[in-house]
Amino acid sequence: MTDTAQEVSAARAYDLPALPAAATSPGTFQIVPTRALPVVALVLVGLIATIATNRLWAIDFFHVVGGGMWTAIDLFFGFVIGPILGRLSMPARTELTKRLMPKMILIMPTLVVCTLAAGWQLARYKGYLLTTYSHHGWIVVSFVVVAVMAVVALGVLEPANVAVLFELQKPQPRGDVIGRLMRRFILTAGVTGAMQIVTLVIMTRIATT
Repeated sequence: MTDTAQEVSAARAYDLPALPAAATSPGTFQIVPTRALPVVALVLVGLIATIATNRLWAIDFFHVVGGGMWTAIDLFFGFVIGPILGRLSMPARTELTKRLMPKMILIMPTLVVCTLAAGWQLARYKGYLLTTYSHHGWIVVSFVVVAVMAVVALGVLEPANVAVLFELQKPQPRGDVIGRLMRRFILTAGVTGAMQIVTLVIMTRIATT
């Protein structure tokens, strides 16, 4: 069986169209957008300075803004981008992936780190970690949910994203591999989006009772 026939067979096995030559040509794009690295560094330096000085407003800012953006992106990817991406033609899906996913490699880890680090510091500052705190049970539940989301984001979504980009840079990207990885990415984004709704319920419950 020729290589082309094997690709068509593998693509059908995953219910995906075989990649045409125009879609499989290696793209000229950066897997990690280096121009954005100074911005990421500036945000992380600000986070470290905030935790070191232990100023409540700054800690709350990093936690709320980071968590809000993380939540919005998860919901947008899980319930808007994911379904759209699944219905796009393979060339369109490939082009969108090349333009969007490199940015996500930097955005998501930065938001996760800011949200978790500032959230932990905020909980320490306001005494939420104490067992005597009236909503201590809710805090523990929120820690568990957020920890699972962080593991999924950094341990599943991010590696799948990187793997897709590396595959797209090959002289002859394999459509079946990209299809499997993107299917995993879309499914996982939907799961984390649902978990973000649980987090919103917990946070609003703590804030209003």
